[in-house]
Amino acid sequence: MLNHATLAIKMRIYLSAVLETVARVKTKKNETKEEKSFQLHDVFHLDDENRADDAPTLIDRNDNVFIISNPKSKYPVLQLDLRLILDLIIVIVSATCGGIAFACAGQPVITGYLLAGSIIGPGGFSFVGEMVQVETVAQFGVIFLLFALGLEFSATKLRVVRAVAVLGGLLQIFLFMCLCGITVSLCGGKASEGVFVGAFLSMSSTAVVNLYELHVLGLVLKFLMERNSISALHGQVTIGTLILQDCAVGLLFALLPVLGGNSGVLQGVLSMTKSLVVLITFLTILTIVSWTCVPWFLKLMISLSSQLAVYIHLYMHITEVVAILQCSDKLGLSLELGSFAAGVMISTTDLGQHTLEQVEPIRNFFAALFLASIGMLINVHFLWNHVDILLAAVILVIIIKTMVVAAVVKGFRYSNKTSILVGMSLAQIGEFAFVLLSRASNLHLVEGKLYLLLLGTTALSLVTTPLLFKLIPAVVRLGVLLRWFPADSPEIGLKGDSLRADSAKRITLMVQGSHDS
Repeated sequence: MLNHATLAIKMRIYLSAVLETVARVKTKKNETKEEKSFQLHDVFHLDDENRADDAPTLIDRNDNVFIISNPKSKYPVLQLDLRLILDLIIVIVSATCGGIAFACAGQPVITGYLLAGSIIGPGGFSFVGEMVQVETVAQFGVIFLLFALGLEFSATKLRVVRAVAVLGGLLQIFLFMCLCGITVSLCGGKASEGVFVGAFLSMSSTAVVNLYELHVLGLVLKFLMERNSISALHGQVTIGTLILQDCAVGLLFALLPVLGGNSGVLQGVLSMTKSLVVLITFLTILTIVSWTCVPWFLKLMISLSSQLAVYIHLYMHITEVVAILQCSDKLGLSLELGSFAAGVMISTTDLGQHTLEQVEPIRNFFAALFLASIGMLINVHFLWNHVDILLAAVILVIIIKTMVVAAVVKGFRYSNKTSILVGMSLAQIGEFAFVLLSRASNLHLVEGKLYLLLLGTTALSLVTTPLLFKLIPAVVRLGVLLRWFPADSPEIGLKGDSLRADSAKRITLMVQGSHDS
C-alpha cells in the first residue's frame, strides 16, 4: 500500500513538472476565445469551422506558439496543414510583388523582398500565422545558397588570397571585439557586452538574392556578379573572408556562454578548443572524401546516365548535401558551413558547373523565401519610430567597418583600391547576426534597449546595403580623381597584386568562355 502511495506521489510530481511548461492549450475555438478589435489581417482568419485554424494550438509559458497539426487517429492518414500552405502562399506572393515593384522603380530587388517580409510579419500586419514553420522551410534557402557558393568558388580559386582571407579575417574579428570591448568599458558598461557587440558587428552578409539574370548568390556576391567582380582581386578577398566568417561561427557560439557568465574561462577555452578540433577534423575528412570517393561516385553516375533520368542526378546531389548537413549538425557545426563544404566537394570535379545549373531553379525559389523570412524579423513600427537613431548607428557601423577592414587588407600589402573595395563590400551586418543575437539574448548577455538597438541596426543595415553598393562606382571615381587609386590598372597594387590580377583575368575569361559555350 505504501508503494502505491509513493508511486502516486511520484506520478503527480512528474506530471506537474511536465505540465509546468504549458501555460495554456487551445483545443477548440470556443474554449479560449478572447474579445479583440478588428484588424486588417483578420480578413485572412475567417471564422470557418472547417478551416485549419481549428487545429489545436499549444502556447508555453514563454508565449511560444506551436500548432498541433497531426491529431491522434485510429488509422494512419495523411495530414494537411492548410495554415502553413496559406502562409507560404502569402510569403511567396508578397515577395514577388515586392521584387517586381522595386525592379520597376529601378531599385535593388533585395530591398523589396525584405520590406515585403516586414509588412506581412509580426511587426507589420501579422498575415503569417505559423512563423516557426515558415522560417524552417525558408532555411533551405540558406542551404542551397551556400551550396551554390561552394560550387562557384573552390579552394583553388581562393588560394591566391588565403593569407588575407584566413589571417586577415581572424584579425578583423579580434580587432572588432577588442575595440568594442574597450569602448564599452570606458563608457561604464560591461566589457562582456562590448566583446559580444564586436563579434556581432564583425559578421558580414553571405546570403541574399541576385535577380539580375535570375542568379542567386550571397548579398555581397550579388553585386560582385553584376559588376563581373567575383574573379577580380577584391572579389576574391571578399569571398575568402566571408568563408572564414562562416567557419568562425562555431567558435563564436562557444564563446557566448563565457561572455554571459554561464561558464568559467577555463571551460570556455576548452569548449572553443573542442570546436576548433572538430572543425579541422570535419574539413580534413571532407577533403579526403572529395579526393577519393566523390570522383568515383560521379563516374558511376555518368556510367549510369543512360539508365537514370536527369532529375535522379539532382536528387543524388541533394542527398549528398543533406547527409553532410546532418554530419555538420551532429558535430555542433553550423548548417551554413556544411552546405558550403558540400558544394566545394563537387566543385573539385568536372561536374561542378553542371550541378550548379541543375540546382539553380531550387536555389532561386528558396532564396526568395529566405529573404522574405528575414524581412519578417524586421519590425516596421520600431524602425519608423527610431529611424534617426538607427540610421546614425548604421552609418557609424559602415564607416568603422570599412576603415577597420580596409586597414587590415592594406596591412597585407594590397593596393588602396583593393583595400577600400573590400572594406565597403564587408561593411554591412550579416543576416546570421540575428542568430547570434537570439543566442545571446537567451543567455541574458544582451537585453532591453541594447537588444532592440542591435536588432534594428542589423535590419536597417540589410535594407540599406544595396544602396551602399551603388555608391562603390562613385567612390572609385572619387579615388581616381584624388589620385588615391590608379586610373588604368583595375586591381594591381603592391606585393603580389600583379600576379593575383593576372590570375583573376584568366578566371574571368574561363567563366565567360563557359557561358558562351
